[in-house]
Amino acid sequence: MAGNDLGSLLGGLLGGGQSGQGGSGGAGKILGALLGALSSGGQAGQAGQTGQAGQAGQAAQAGQAAPSGAAGGGGNPLGGLLDLLQKSGLADQARSWIGTGNNQPVSGAQVKDALPDDTLRKVADETGVSTDQAADRIAESLPQAVDKLTPEGQVPSGSLEDAIRTQRL
Repeated sequence: MAGNDLGSLLGGLLGGGQSGQGGSGGAGKILGALLGALSSGGQAGQAGQTGQAGQAGQAAQAGQAAPSGAAGGGGNPLGGLLDLLQKSGLADQARSWIGTGNNQPVSGAQVKDALPDDTLRKVADETGVSTDQAADRIAESLPQAVDKLTPEGQVPSGSLEDAIRTQRL
């Protein structure tokens, strides 16, 4: 699915509605661009190459992000993104978003440090903002998006689009 389509789905999930207007619509666009960049750039798949299906199940049950290579494959870059964040020192924050408790915040600087430069540049170019603005917007919207996509404390195992549609029903 194209980043714009994914962005529309995420915007709706975050309360942006069909029009994509307002802050939530912008959040959907930025997160759609991010997940699209990770998916097309191969970063999500590379982040979890060592993961196996058993590890994904154990990680999800423990309230941790599953390795992306085991969490839905190419159709769901969320696991790869969470794996990148965990490897960059944001494991506690990522677990808080997946878990059922309060979501810990992250800063734009932390997001910028965690994401590959080319991925953040691609997101910024696609959304028409600077890389610093893109990192700040991702930091603002990612905790809520992950929280909504993992309502039972587990990373979805199917495609990300299916998970979004399920949560919107």
